[in-house]
Formats: sequence, C-alpha cells, structure tokens
Amino acid sequence: MSGTTTAGSRRTAGVPRQWRGTEASGGANRWVVLLVLCVSLLLVAVDATVLHVAVPAVTEDLRPGAIELLWIVDVYPLVCASLLILFGTLGDRVGRRRVLLLGYGLFGAASALAAFAGNPQILIVARALLGVGGAMIMPATLSILRQVFPDRRERAMAIGIWSAVAAVGAAVGPLLGGFLVENFWWGSVFLVNLPLMVVALPVGRWLLPESTGDRDGPWDVLGAVMAACGLFCVVFGVKRMGSGAGLLNAVTAAPVLAGAVLLVLFVRRQRRRTHPLVDLKLFSRPAFSISVGCIVLALLALVGLELIAAQYLQLVLGLTPLETGLRLLPLTFAAMAAGLVGSRMLQWLGPRVMVAVGFALTALAVLSLTAMGLSDRPAVLVGGFIVLGFGLETTLFSAYESMLNEASTGSAGGAAAIGETSYQLGAGIGIALLGSVMNAAYKPGVSSVPGVPASASSDASQSLGAAYKVSDRLGGHAGEALRSASRSAFVHGLHITLAVSAGLLLLGALAALRLPKTMECPADDEEPSQGQRDQGQREQGQREQEQRDQGQREQGRPDRGQLEQAQLEQAQLEQAQREPGQREQGDTDAPARRDRATVAAES
Repeated sequence: MSGTTTAGSRRTAGVPRQWRGTEASGGANRWVVLLVLCVSLLLVAVDATVLHVAVPAVTEDLRPGAIELLWIVDVYPLVCASLLILFGTLGDRVGRRRVLLLGYGLFGAASALAAFAGNPQILIVARALLGVGGAMIMPATLSILRQVFPDRRERAMAIGIWSAVAAVGAAVGPLLGGFLVENFWWGSVFLVNLPLMVVALPVGRWLLPESTGDRDGPWDVLGAVMAACGLFCVVFGVKRMGSGAGLLNAVTAAPVLAGAVLLVLFVRRQRRRTHPLVDLKLFSRPAFSISVGCIVLALLALVGLELIAAQYLQLVLGLTPLETGLRLLPLTFAAMAAGLVGSRMLQWLGPRVMVAVGFALTALAVLSLTAMGLSDRPAVLVGGFIVLGFGLETTLFSAYESMLNEASTGSAGGAAAIGETSYQLGAGIGIALLGSVMNAAYKPGVSSVPGVPASASSDASQSLGAAYKVSDRLGGHAGEALRSASRSAFVHGLHITLAVSAGLLLLGALAALRLPKTMECPADDEEPSQGQRDQGQREQGQREQEQRDQGQREQGRPDRGQLEQAQLEQAQLEQAQREPGQREQGDTDAPARRDRATVAAES
C-alpha cells in the first residue's frame, strides 16, 4: 500500500490547483491541513468522554435499564475500536479524504440523532453511528498527516501537535459536558458537534489532499469483516471484565474466545493473500512492533488508573466533578507541552532514549502518587500529575512517530488503524486489569467490619460508592465504621494499583531499549521518503514482471528481425546464383523483391 498523490505536473484529484502545496511534496498550506486534521481529532476525542458527566441527566430523562445504560456509555468506543482497521484500509483503497469526509457527515447526522433521542434505543443507535463516524475519521487524520509531511522532522512536529490535541480533547470532554449539562439539557453535549461539522465538511473538501494506497488486487471484504467482528468480540469481553465480570463468566469468555479465533484466522488469511488487507510484514520490523507494544503498555498502565484517581478525588476527598476536572488540568497542560517540544527532543535524544525516559518519568510520577492518603495534598497531586502528563505524552508521541515512520505513505491508513486499535485495546485491558487489582485489594478491608452484617459487607465490597450507600442505610456507629473502613480500604487498594502500574511502565521502558537509537532523517529534504522508495521498488518489480510475462507470451514465435534477415539472405543467394547476363535484369527487379520481402516479414 504505497500510492500517493498524482505525480508530476498533474494535481491531486479533487484538490483545487491553487492548493497544490498540500500535496505530498509539501508547502506552506500543509500546516493549514494539520489545523483541519486537529479539529477533526478534537471532536472525536471530546465525544469519547463528554457523555460521562451527562449520564445522570440521561438516566433521569430517558429511564434506561441497567443494560441499556451500559450500552449507551460503551457502544461508542466498542464500535469505534472494532472498525478502525476496516476504515483505515478502506481509505488506502478508495481515498483517505473521501472516507474522512464521509465520516464528517455521518458524525454530524449521528450527533443530531443523539441530541434529540426520545428513548434509550434511539440513543444507543446514535452512539453506535457516532462510533462508525469516529472510526472513519481517526485513522484518516493520521494517514493524511503522514502524506502531507514527507520530511520526518516536520512530521514529528506535526505528530506532536496532533497528540497534544488528543490530550486536550480527552480532558476537555468532561469539563465541556459538565458546563453544557448545568446550563442546558443533556442533548447539548451532542448538538455542539453540528456547527463544527457544517464548517469542517466544505473546508475539508477544499483543503485536504486526496491519496490512496496500492490498488492491486481486490479489497479483502471478508478479511475486513473478520477483523471487525473479531475486534468487536474481544473489546466487548474486555469491557465486561472491566465492569467486574469474571473471565470465566460465559458471557465474557465466549466473546473473547470467538474474537481470538476470528483474529487468528484473519492473520492466517492475510499471510496467504498476494494483496493483503493489512501488511503484516510491518510487524517484522522491530521499530514498528515495539512501538505498538509501547502504546498498549502505556494505556494499559494508565487508563484504569485515571478512572481510579477520579474516584479518589470525588469519593475520598469529596471534590465535585468540576473540581475534579480542574484538579486534573495540570496533567493535560503537561501533555500539551510534551507534544509541542517533542519533535526537538526526539531529534536530540532519539526514539530509544525518549520512549524509555518517558516510561521512567511516568513510573516515577505514579510512585510519587502513593503519597495520596485520606487527606488532601494538593502540592503532591499537582506535581505528580505534571510529571505524569509529560512522561505519558512523551512516550505516546515517540511511539506513534516511530510506528508511522516505518510505514510508507501508502500503508499509512493501515498503520494508523493498527496504532489506534492498540490504543483502544490497551485502554480496555488496562481498565479490566487495574480494576481487578483494585477490587482484590479493596474487598478484604470491608469484608469483616465490626458491627456490620455480612450481607451489608458483601454489598459494600462492590465499590466505594456502594459502601457509602450501605453506610447511610445502616446509620449510627456501624455506618460510620463501614464508611471509615471503606475509605481506608480504597486508599490501600489505590496504593497497590499504583505499584502494579509502575511495574508495567518499567516493563515498557525495558521494551523501548529495542527501538532505534537515533532519529534517521534524509540529508536532503528532496530525497525520496521510505514510502516513495518502496513505491519505486514495487513499480520496478511490476515492470520487470510484465516484461517477463510478455517474453513468455512471445516465446516460440519467430522474431521479426530474424525473419527479415533470413529472407534478405535468401534473396542475395538467389541473385548470386544467376548468370551474369541475368544479373542486370535481376538488379532492376531487386527493389520489388525487397519490397515484397519486407511486406511478407511485416505480415
């Protein structure tokens, strides 16, 4: 998969001639393209978290059941993660800008449907359609970025800005959702997308360049469906584990097993195909495979921890949701700073040192947060969150840049989809793993509180919020004892979870030691990129194959030059055998004979 924009003087299809600077050759307008792509990413990142604070209002208005409420919250990331590979590779085939613009339109329509949903079923469908639109937008933004920034140094800066915007979106979502719900109705958290999409569609059509990857062979529809169904089953099972269901539970184990089988069959199918949907040879490159692993480890170690930290701030320290969001803002600002300076750091340190240092800094920050206790320590929290945000963004930025650099411009859609899928899987597995660690460390502390009945202790062991409800119901000394014990047990579980998370981060630092030591950049910006060199090699191979095929088709047929030479030699022999008296007459007829011989040879 390595096709890019039209070469030579021909402009990219669908891009106005005055905006040719957005083609792969680069130009001033590529930074405008980056702005459009960042706005696209911001919308998707915000929508992933904006609903969290609106859940109580949605519950009060639509009265969904427990299962319906779970699907309202989870169907968006579930569908989005499942379809990333499908739409990432489809963009390589039919055009990345085309898929991105379709994603814009679907995202806007689904937002309107969600905003005015009259029952839980319509809201679930709308959230699923939002997931489809998000899956179309996310890999397209990164693959177009790979195309318009062929120079690795500029691309590193662009990826840093791109990743900083993603961090901003994830943090702004709850704050924006809280503001909208407090001042309007819950549907406004979706309605805010419409004006941005109305602007993004024409602007994207005007500014963004079109490009495709290889179009050799048919698009593997069956492989795309297998990947989507397999990922859906695996992510669904992982999310059930994250919500407290055990792995041996039939509703959890069956989807995970079915998804694993489908993904194994998908990999075997891709290896056998001449034109695979996903170039699995990318995983044979250490820089690519290690980068993907680092993304999974970083999210696995931190996303579950982030949810636990939010519970700590609200349930243990008693902060409001808005105060919790403000307390987490230093983490976001530090992540933005890391993204903006990441390009120069990467050129100075190299991928190996930068990813390893990012993991080490994050592990140090996580261990420092073990100072959190039953009382508020703002200075410790702010300092820990700053180092945590800077280290996390340093790790993710460097891993994404190294991963994308290993892919050609044509395979950028598939590579971006793999990176985003690993992000989603790491996040889901992290919630399940760290949530299980937290529950295992929390339950013993509330299982045998003096004066509390066994049934109440069992209910309180589900979560800290459940323990508070039970303690309010009990009242008196028993209620106070249960509340105090549950808070202490939660803090103890938080410390254990932090230690496990730090261990995973240090494991990531060790894995990063296999990344390239230096950031290799062309000496001349005009030198072809790796993707262009790969494209040239493939085109040369295709030409050689066509020549061999042509030779095989023509094998066994007489060569025209040999036929003409034999006929001329025969004519000369006949002429030499004639009598001298006839030679003059023969000479007058020679031109006619040669003409006849030539006509015969050409026929």
